[in-house]
Amino acid sequence: MRLRTSAFVICLGLLAAGCRYEPVPSPSMSARDVEFMALVPTFDVHLPFERYRIDYPTGEKPGTIIVDTRNKFLFLVEPGGKAIRYGVATGDEAFGWTGTAEIARKAEWPNWTPPPDMMKRWPHVRPTKGGPDSPLGSRALYLYQGGKDTLYRIHGTNEPETIGRAASSGCIRMRNVDVIDLYNRVGVGTKVIVM
Repeated sequence: MRLRTSAFVICLGLLAAGCRYEPVPSPSMSARDVEFMALVPTFDVHLPFERYRIDYPTGEKPGTIIVDTRNKFLFLVEPGGKAIRYGVATGDEAFGWTGTAEIARKAEWPNWTPPPDMMKRWPHVRPTKGGPDSPLGSRALYLYQGGKDTLYRIHGTNEPETIGRAASSGCIRMRNVDVIDLYNRVGVGTKVIVM
């Protein structure tokens, strides 16, 4: 409770100082979401990586997703120069990916099949059935370029402590509640810019 109160006071201070950070309410969740998320480790992310609506003028049309890999934020562009900003974990330097893609598929509590190169690097990894133990977490958005799977995803995580860091093998990790929120707002065909 004390942490939530402190976060609220800091947010009020930011608003009073002229910064435009508006907290975005949590999305509605299914009974399965509630059940599975209760089994995933919890971690309070640093305040800047919480979900906020911010001023974000850009030339991209509303509905576009922009991932800032350097600063560890994902932006969902909204009308009127606004965006919803989410904290993310991105690929470390050796595995980072940039480019423009589109969401070709969406899945809830997806199964995870590690790519062959990952299985060579880490022989201990194995395919995992969707659920609280899956590295893809509560949702996955599959990124394609020119009709081909990039093998990169925007997805939830069972390691929420990695948000704000370069920690993945190239995918964009989000807190499970945040990826549910994003999943509910975007559709197949959504443009994704990773820079």
